[in-house]
Amino acid sequence: MGKNIYNFKKPYLNVLDYIVKEKAFVVIILVGIALALISSTYFGQSAMWVGFFFAAYAAVSNDSIQSLGTFIESNKDKKWWVLWLFTGSIFLLVVTFSWFYFDGDVTYQRLLNDGVTKYPHPESFSFFQVVAPLVLIILTRLKMPVSTTFLLLSVFSANTSGITSVVWKSWTGYIIAFILSFLIWYLSYNVIRKYFKSRNTHVAWTAIQWTVSGTLWGVWVMQDGANIAVFLPRQQSGFEFIIFAATIFLGLGLLYYLRGDKIQEVVSEKARISDVRAATLVDFSYVILLVYKLFISTVPLSTTWVFLGIIGGREIAISLIRRKKGKQHKVRALKMVGRDFSYAMIGLFISVILASGANKGIRTEIWNYISSVF
Repeated sequence: MGKNIYNFKKPYLNVLDYIVKEKAFVVIILVGIALALISSTYFGQSAMWVGFFFAAYAAVSNDSIQSLGTFIESNKDKKWWVLWLFTGSIFLLVVTFSWFYFDGDVTYQRLLNDGVTKYPHPESFSFFQVVAPLVLIILTRLKMPVSTTFLLLSVFSANTSGITSVVWKSWTGYIIAFILSFLIWYLSYNVIRKYFKSRNTHVAWTAIQWTVSGTLWGVWVMQDGANIAVFLPRQQSGFEFIIFAATIFLGLGLLYYLRGDKIQEVVSEKARISDVRAATLVDFSYVILLVYKLFISTVPLSTTWVFLGIIGGREIAISLIRRKKGKQHKVRALKMVGRDFSYAMIGLFISVILASGANKGIRTEIWNYISSVF
């Protein structure tokens, strides 16, 4: 009897232990929720800046696993500020070009195409819009690689088409990424294993990796910069652009100082991903897909889903072709892929809830759809 009671209470004890352990983080989140409520209720446009600062930290910290995760993992021997200045400079170049070329739009027309947008800038911000980045920060702390595109853009969508178009493009991206990555690693694993057997790498690999990773980061900014910029006017003034660029640049510095923080473990646990050559191959296949998806349409894409497809296909391919006896490593790979996919689906579900709370039109459309089905 006593044992059963203990097992029943144990989950609650674990929650309390977590709150005590993460008390500083919990306090920050509670203060953030209070700021979101107060700013959205009483201070109108000031909520725009509160939401933006939340989104800047949330998007960069969560998406570090996909665009910078392998780069951070395979460059642990480098000074954090060297990595920061490298990627920070690329970020500034990419967004500055977009701001000049597209007359104040820093998103490469992800949010504004020929004056039309599916994600209008609100005259007043709702609580759900401002609090959405805090939800993302919480999920990131729990090491859940959810889609920032779904979570942050969905609450600004004018109707459900702004969500479904992103979902469709992202799901197809996941499938293509999974298949491509699986084929690359399954068909070439023995060759890779033969020539990459030594842990010592030629210095040229570092140069190649930095080139590939720099390209990947630049393309990622073109795609996912919209997730942060969505809080600001679609065509930013000079002052707004300076705040936008400086905030994310400094946020990158914090990210590198923390070496990716807790979400980095999603990358670190993958097989031999710290090898600069393996990291380069992952980034190379990833950047090819992002470039392809970038130019086929201006619909925003969840780069998280594409990255999970790349990592998932690689893990499954390696687990199937490795000569180790037993099924333990295969089961482990399936569990990791399944867990990452389920976390991404949780993020999608939460984003729909937030979008419904923020937009009455979306609530009505979802309710009418459910009514027609049942």
